[in-house]
Amino acid sequence: MCVICCYFELLNKFLIMRKSALVLILLLVMSCQEKELKTLEIGMYRGNLIGQDNQAMPFLFEVTSDTTLKIYNADEVIEVDEISYSNDSVYIKLPYFETIIAAKFEGNNFQGQWIEEDRDRSVAIFAQYGVKQRFDDETTSKVDVSGVWEMAFNNYGDIYPSKAVLEQDGNRVTGTIRTPVGDYRYLEGIVSADSMKISTFDGAHAFLFKAHVTDSSMVGNFYSGNHSLETFVGKPNPKFELPDEYTLTFIKEGYDTFNFSFPDLDGNMVSLSDERFKDKVVLVQLMGSYCPNCLDETKFYSKFYEANKDKGLEIVALAFENAKTKEKAIKGITRMKERVGLNYEILLAQIGTNDKGKAQEKMPMLNKVVSYPTTIYLDRTGKVRKIHTGFNGPATGEKYIRFQKEFNAFMEMLLSE
Repeated sequence: MCVICCYFELLNKFLIMRKSALVLILLLVMSCQEKELKTLEIGMYRGNLIGQDNQAMPFLFEVTSDTTLKIYNADEVIEVDEISYSNDSVYIKLPYFETIIAAKFEGNNFQGQWIEEDRDRSVAIFAQYGVKQRFDDETTSKVDVSGVWEMAFNNYGDIYPSKAVLEQDGNRVTGTIRTPVGDYRYLEGIVSADSMKISTFDGAHAFLFKAHVTDSSMVGNFYSGNHSLETFVGKPNPKFELPDEYTLTFIKEGYDTFNFSFPDLDGNMVSLSDERFKDKVVLVQLMGSYCPNCLDETKFYSKFYEANKDKGLEIVALAFENAKTKEKAIKGITRMKERVGLNYEILLAQIGTNDKGKAQEKMPMLNKVVSYPTTIYLDRTGKVRKIHTGFNGPATGEKYIRFQKEFNAFMEMLLSE
């Protein structure tokens, strides 16, 4: 074969190969286009978490972009900005708390699990695109639940008091339910005929309260996730008050001071007897990074600390974490600190459980640890002036405002001594 013929044969093969390569690239591009990554549709959704008795615990959220959404509970807006995708699935990491929604798309809807790994819990969830109502039943209400209700909850034989403060407009209900140590967040729902349904979802808890209501009584069930079902009864009582939260935890006889020794997030031991706390007013906060009431309190303390840290104030938090490993506990605490913008110290007091009995063993001067959060107030001499159990956050309205005024006045007195 001549040189020219060889040349044209090679050129022809090259052109064929090039054409094949172009066809292959085109097919790959078309294939990628056909498998374009599915993302959340912009707009309103209703999420439904499935509790015991197959009860749906609904909440509303709005997708504002591929990577952001807002959860709505009455006046509360929770902004979520950690959303990722893989194939036909979406992963929504809730802010502050170490929980995640992992789900698969079904058109513009999705279905999956809300997962709390540290507690080995998961709850089924399905979300409906374009649904703007928390509850479907819009039957005209026959009763008005507005006002204060004296409540009694039955937690598997353990009876505890609570106080519901509700407001009804038409058939829409908002408010909260306080316990002796905290509150059940921003609740929202409806009264349909003589039935009330109110719910909330904050990333750490999913609650549903269902009750039959008359002018003089309320009888119902309280669903928490898919792991707890309590019954409750209530009656209107505008004068009802819960036990004084300053009387539940106290220093036992035989102890004249409070102290601790726990590592910080870098492993350095910190004790209340350290020089940094000498001659200062100190708040010791018992808390957990998984706890919404603790988060409310931490946000409040953070602002107060920034405004008063130069006046001889120290705040130190002792974290009692559910995380199974030290590394995960530190990760959760660090994430919370960064999101809050928290500058006071958090020490790692306990991992693997938030058991209050074990917490009390580490602080034997306390009669008991009733709740997270709990705050011990110490004056400049190291004397415990009072201990506050629980925290009633912004959802409690007037109670929260009253607490802030009392707290500010008492702290001003301690700092001026």
